[in-house]
Amino acid sequence: MKRYSTIFLKIAVILIGLPVLALCIYGLIRLVDDPINPEYASILYPIIIGLYVSAIPFYFALYKAFTLLNYIDQNKAFSQDSVDALISIKRCAFAVGILYIVILPFVYMLADKDDAPSLIIIGSAPIFVSMVIAVFAAVLQRLLQDAIDIKTENDLTVWGEGHGDYS
Repeated sequence: MKRYSTIFLKIAVILIGLPVLALCIYGLIRLVDDPINPEYASILYPIIIGLYVSAIPFYFALYKAFTLLNYIDQNKAFSQDSVDALISIKRCAFAVGILYIVILPFVYMLADKDDAPSLIIIGSAPIFVSMVIAVFAAVLQRLLQDAIDIKTENDLTVWGEGHGDYS
């Protein structure tokens, strides 16, 4: 049963990455075929650059999530490698959030110029989502690290009891 759940999650990780990849490819092709109106270029190009740059930590976090699922399959869930993967996911989520915070003033200018205030809400959503993911990864990292510490302490205690008293 455990193996099926990790396979399902691996498929989910791949399916999360595919639409973003498709949007990146489609957006780039569309941008080359139909350049941005020069009136909006100073606002839209920083947004587009920020979106493409945010894809880098996004895909790195997906890679680390896939790696974490492999550790679970190999019964290495309670290892320092798993903690390191969660640290990487947390950092990537913070990086994506920071990139979207940098993009937000340009989204505000675009919303003001186009008279579309809902763009600010849409532009703020990825910040909220990435920060929730970062906090969740930080909590999981802390719990996993505590579990590893307790397991190590118990292993040392059991080892010491079985091999006599050294005092």
